[in-house]
Formats: sequence, structure tokens, C-alpha cells
Amino acid sequence: MNDAKRTPWVVGVSGASGTPYAAAVLRGLLAAGESVDLVVSRASRLTLLDETAIAFRDAHWRTDLREWLARGADGKPGTFEVEVEAVRHWGAGDLAAGPSSGSYPVKGMLIVPASTACVAGVALGLSKDLLQRAASVTLKERRKLVVAVRETPLNGQTLRHLVTLDEAGAVVLPASPAFYAGATHIQDLVDFVAGRVLDAAGVPHELYRRWEGELGGSRTD
Repeated sequence: MNDAKRTPWVVGVSGASGTPYAAAVLRGLLAAGESVDLVVSRASRLTLLDETAIAFRDAHWRTDLREWLARGADGKPGTFEVEVEAVRHWGAGDLAAGPSSGSYPVKGMLIVPASTACVAGVALGLSKDLLQRAASVTLKERRKLVVAVRETPLNGQTLRHLVTLDEAGAVVLPASPAFYAGATHIQDLVDFVAGRVLDAAGVPHELYRRWEGELGGSRTD
């Protein structure tokens, strides 16, 4: 890929539970021919280790990313075949990275999943790490920012932070799967949320069955 013509999506993975959502979004972007700049926070690496037993290492990130994206939501290895050549990884502590500057060309940013701590940091403009800094840059440059918050219940403080993000132009997208698409497997529910994230970004995909106005249209019986 010619880096001079590369305009990626920044994908930030925070420490909330829900690493299968991030994997599904990444697979969807790559399947659509998009390039990706990936930022995996320090907290999310602990979550990834807990949910998948994969240790995401800066020195071996391509190997670890392939293993992660190949897993299904049920944790089964080798479920998907994914190439990661279109992905560029930036360390969460690298505040001199490309996405930390508004002059670095990107299409926008997707935070999947977004923890309440991440939501607060972006809403308050703290920029404590590259994920938060890249999100702040995305907002100031008026680029698309999708925040897939994954927490329940939500307290008043977090709700106020989400309203702040909405008012700043972000798309607040709770990781809330629906059932009208005929889900029969945990992967279907994960893919629904991932598909809605990609919808908000304007990226084409075929991750879930869309509503067509027919009651019971997803049933096979």
C-alpha cells in the first residue's frame, strides 16, 4: 500500500469488556478495503488477555492481532481468515504518533469498545494517552467520531459526558445488540453492533440482516 495515498480509519480499543466488538469492526473495515491505524490502550490489553488469553505485545503486534482477529466471539481460534497488512499500530503512550496531529490525514475514528473512563477523558479533553488525544483531534478537525460505549448501568456523570460528546459532534453508539436480525449465535449479536458502528462511519458491510419492514422476516420456521 502506498502510504502517500493512505487515509485510514483510527480504531481505538479501550479497557471496557467487549473485545469481540473491536475484532468484528476491524474485520469489517479490512473486508471493505479500508486501512486502519490501531491504538490499543494499556487497560484494553488486560481485558483482551482476560477475554481471549491473547497478550497483545508491541514487539509482536502483527502476530497477536492476527490471532485475535481470527477468533470468533465464542473464543474459537481459526474462525476467520484475516490479513492485517492494511493495519498500522501505534503505541498508546506514543503522543508523537501520526493520529495525535490534525495534519495527519484520517477518515475518522471509531472507539470500540469505549469505557466510561475513556468517555470521560475524551469529553473533558484530557488527552492522557494516544487514544484520548486522537479522539480530541478527531473532534477538533470535525471528522467522524463514533463512540461505542460499553457499560451498564450508566450513572449521571457518564450520561453528561456522553451528552457532551454528542454536542461536540460525536456519534454515541451504545454496544446494544438487537434481535430482529435473527441472531442464532453470539457472533451474530457481536456482528450487529459492529455493523451499526460501520453504518455510522459510512463503511459498507454485510454483517447483519437489515430490517425490511416485514414482521418475523428473520425466522426460518
